[in-house]
Amino acid sequence: MAETLHQPEVRGRLTPQAPLAPLVWFKSGGAAETLFEPADVADLQAFLRDLDPVTPVMALGLGSNLIVRDGGVPGVVVRLGKPFAKVRRVDEVTLGCGGGASGILVSSSARDAGIGGIEFLRSIPGTVGGFVRMNGGAYGREVKDILVEAQVVLRSGELVTLNNADLGYTYRHSALPDGAIVVSATFRGEPAEPAAIQAEMDRIAASREASQPLRSKTGGSTFKNPLPKKAWEVIDAAGCRGLTIGDAQVSEKHCNFLLNLGTATSADIEALGEEVRARVRQHSGTELEWEIQRVGMPAEHAKQERVGVKA
Repeated sequence: MAETLHQPEVRGRLTPQAPLAPLVWFKSGGAAETLFEPADVADLQAFLRDLDPVTPVMALGLGSNLIVRDGGVPGVVVRLGKPFAKVRRVDEVTLGCGGGASGILVSSSARDAGIGGIEFLRSIPGTVGGFVRMNGGAYGREVKDILVEAQVVLRSGELVTLNNADLGYTYRHSALPDGAIVVSATFRGEPAEPAAIQAEMDRIAASREASQPLRSKTGGSTFKNPLPKKAWEVIDAAGCRGLTIGDAQVSEKHCNFLLNLGTATSADIEALGEEVRARVRQHSGTELEWEIQRVGMPAEHAKQERVGVKA
């Protein structure tokens, strides 16, 4: 690895060569060259402002929708911890949410405040920052339906406010710039009875439990739905249910989930996904697109391509 030079001073925590496998749902993959857990927004701004502009930066939430390749992630991985995990009521129908707040916390806070229309976040394993970046959605709703605005720290360290239209939302995609970190978001729902909200959250939770392998090492939905079809349908039709490479398996319970049965490498998991794509393409002509983010470097490239973190 290249020598790490002149790291900016921070009030948060900087960890060199931080293993990422424990922080992601697949429990596989290499280390972050540097993991940064900022103390607050100002700490994040100052760090990015002083960081060498060529150093790559990526955000890490709950690590659910992510394959970290076995060679690890060069540059800086930013993880928003407890200081960014707060949710507050703004008015009768609006919540202000930290970028590190989980979907369960946001939906539960909305219930307690009598704000409906946000229940679907209960079903998405992730944090507000990821939801905003990926236009997260489930059960007929997505973030673009509830987002008012988001506060974002750009790669330059500048703090900007982007409204819904600024983010250019399409299916599971936004126009958020590379290296930008979502530090908070404002969500708007509608008035509703807490008991009715809880009932909808219970329905969603039961549906997920019945249909998805929630207690396995998985990354969530692997491929975007090739609308109007469902990804699991074309995967199942191509005969991929239960398909394995090493210890990586296509879930038998839900074909759009890949599993780490124990000791799968990230290379095994990604190769299995590409095999599924190839079989679906051959069977139906459908071109599946990855929904799971794949980041970092394959193991064989890690030594040559590391980038030193320097101011």
